[in-house]
Amino acid sequence: MALYLDSAIASEAEVVKLWGWVKGITTNPTLLSQSDTPPETTLKKLVALTSGPLYYQLMASDKAGMLAEGRKAFEIIGSQTILKIPATPLGFEVVASLSPEITCSVTAIYSAAQAAVAREAGAKIAIAYVNRATRLLGDGIALVRDMASVLKGSDTEILAASIKSPEEAAASLQAGAHHLTLPLAMLQAIATHEFSQKTVEEFAKGGIGLTNS
Repeated sequence: MALYLDSAIASEAEVVKLWGWVKGITTNPTLLSQSDTPPETTLKKLVALTSGPLYYQLMASDKAGMLAEGRKAFEIIGSQTILKIPATPLGFEVVASLSPEITCSVTAIYSAAQAAVAREAGAKIAIAYVNRATRLLGDGIALVRDMASVLKGSDTEILAASIKSPEEAAASLQAGAHHLTLPLAMLQAIATHEFSQKTVEEFAKGGIGLTNS
């Protein structure tokens, strides 16, 4: 399992690098638009701030353009590249073409059948937008569960995105997601519980350790 930062802001990547338990970074066109530097510069900054994968989503709308964009992203990011390719008929074609040379994920999957196609096209990661799927389909956790059933025994893993609460994060993992990608505030939220802090305070009141011995 891996937890990823869903952001293209270098200062946020610097924060999670210090934490030590966030294993990579996912970006998308919207997130890249929020950075104050051009995409190529942003990607170079981000890849220097993680030792794990850096996800880049293709924006081109034709096959030749998508292939060229994917290879350009790989030139910038290097071996840490995971391409995010939309779950469309054209996207699956591009995955089949690029997956032998660059690690690919398929993003915006909304059915278990699409997850099966992603697997056959050579994608290593199938991405489900959990909260968005709940809004559009009625149950994003059920989508993850169905995807996990279809992908069982294969090398294709599930990355759950669009997570809006710690409970939704845990439910996604329980349903079969292998990885989660979360914005900075949600990463902080899943690491925090009010009773944990209260317990620490109780120990501090009457306890002793090396710092006060």
